[in-house]
Amino acid sequence: MMRLQRGAALLTAMLTVVLVASMAAAALWQQWRSVEVETAERTRTQSLWILTGALDWARLILREDARSGGADHLGEPWAVPLEEARLSTFLAAGKNPSADITDQADQVFLSGRITDLQSRMNVLNLVENAKVSEPWVRAFARLFTQLGLPPSELAAVVENLRFANDRSVENGSTRLAPLVPQRVDQLRWLGLSAISLERLAAHITVLPVRTPVNLNTAGATVLYACIPGLDLAQAQQIVANRQTSHFRMLADVAKVVGGVAGELNDTQHSVSSRFFEVQGRLRMEQTVVEERSLVQREGLTVKTVWRDRGSQSGQGGQNVTLQ
Repeated sequence: MMRLQRGAALLTAMLTVVLVASMAAAALWQQWRSVEVETAERTRTQSLWILTGALDWARLILREDARSGGADHLGEPWAVPLEEARLSTFLAAGKNPSADITDQADQVFLSGRITDLQSRMNVLNLVENAKVSEPWVRAFARLFTQLGLPPSELAAVVENLRFANDRSVENGSTRLAPLVPQRVDQLRWLGLSAISLERLAAHITVLPVRTPVNLNTAGATVLYACIPGLDLAQAQQIVANRQTSHFRMLADVAKVVGGVAGELNDTQHSVSSRFFEVQGRLRMEQTVVEERSLVQREGLTVKTVWRDRGSQSGQGGQNVTLQ
């Protein structure tokens, strides 16, 4: 009997030790988890503060560029990308930053760029007042042909976009219309396949209003598509010529394109821009935070239209949009 009692007591003691150890481990894990979550949230918040500062810096560059007036071209300060650099590099330009701040900033790397979105063809140009714009349809048809994309997808985009913009009383099917896209990846709503969207991504954009193409910043493929009668060799010649001297007005472009100069017009072509995309990337150890912003410049006013934020942790992390 005594042996049984001792065995029961020993078993009870062992169970008690296991229970206490389990509770202690759970408490420690919970505490560790709380610290990790707090650290991650603090890192994310600090990252977004820095990226917001980078966006303000980009807006300042665009505003200062507007003060000088004239055309927008790839030789201007806004067009120079910011390669990855330590954040401490920027703090060094300030007034006596503390040693602690400088040490922390040594572990943070910032990069970014400003892209002229009017160097691309605006998909919303395809429809005006719920009516199809034939000049822009022909321009996009040339782009689709050059990229080897099916014309049927362009037809679907045009029709769905017209349908989405038709809010007239006569249109009894308004409630069935697709939403007007606000981002390029949303063009799948209108009938573009993933493959076509991937090939078009570098040549098209979606902006809030109809916009001409900036001939100072557009690539040869876009130039070929948006200027009727232009061949690819002439488009490449435009790109080569503007590297020496940018175009100050459409008349300067007309001198290069020769016989098709009459096809240039203020509706489809320009030498200046109002819409830009600001991309910022912040890296801290294994955490990467990225942000894309659409900014609109009207005179000296540069406002943010939308911002997309994403975060990535580790080598295999997935980007997550944080609105």
